[in-house]
Amino acid sequence: MDYSESIQRTLDYIDNHLKERLTAEHLSQLAGFSPYHFYRIFHSRTGLPIMEYIRRRRLAYAAADLAGNRTLLDIALDYGFGTHAGFTKAFRKVYGVPPEQYRLHATGKVPERIDLAKLAHYKMTGGMMMRPTIVNKPEIKLVGYALETKMNGENFVEIPAFWNKYIEKQWGKKLLEQIKPVTPAEYGACIMLPHKPEHFLYLIGFEVDTFDNVPEGVHQATLPASTYAVFTSPKADRANGAFSDAIQGMTTYVYNEWFPSSGYAYANGGVDFELYDERSDGDTDLQMDLYVPIEKQSN
Repeated sequence: MDYSESIQRTLDYIDNHLKERLTAEHLSQLAGFSPYHFYRIFHSRTGLPIMEYIRRRRLAYAAADLAGNRTLLDIALDYGFGTHAGFTKAFRKVYGVPPEQYRLHATGKVPERIDLAKLAHYKMTGGMMMRPTIVNKPEIKLVGYALETKMNGENFVEIPAFWNKYIEKQWGKKLLEQIKPVTPAEYGACIMLPHKPEHFLYLIGFEVDTFDNVPEGVHQATLPASTYAVFTSPKADRANGAFSDAIQGMTTYVYNEWFPSSGYAYANGGVDFELYDERSDGDTDLQMDLYVPIEKQSN
């Protein structure tokens, strides 16, 4: 049996019946699996339990509806949330802000259909891409080590090699002994070079409150205040470069697939960056966040 084909049919059915009552038992029958087997296969293909997936799809469509003038209660009831409070709690958990605040960013774009074959192409099996969290952040001061690279594919080779060198030479550990970072989380920021349109600096480093007393020989950069779409990579192990592949696959997906249908544009003058915190430590089930500066597309 083709598991992916069966799960894909289930995903399509869910999107077509989001405003109706959906149960795992009924969906397992449609897929042709026992409930127990269906739970395991669905989770392995999407990275989410079946009912959590349904809840997030409903929230994704509700997020699109926020661009209109309907009341929050009407939208909540439409997608099976019994109360305004329940809808707000669920929405905040997934999107990081209450629906009232998200309305400022809502574009009205209906979520694209989930295509398992496309996700597999981007090495994202087991890490279902949903709508990102939207956050506003003030300017960020970074200090660290920088690599100049090109946006012609060289970056996909040179940046992982740069990370390997950074880790091997313990540059981060040495820098932490000389500065007082805002957080021990490490940043990987892509900083454009206006005088070299095809080039950019990739900076690995830490956030600081001030550039005072920064040691010589490290790069300094200030990222402008921006609204960001935040994506979380699917879980991956460090072995055989799987974590690096997951990051590259997610990044490619965001720019090739998500942006064209999102209703957003890359914010003029913005800087995208990766954030590696405690979830990126160790050797298994690693994750990180990608922050992409956005602004609504003009009609």
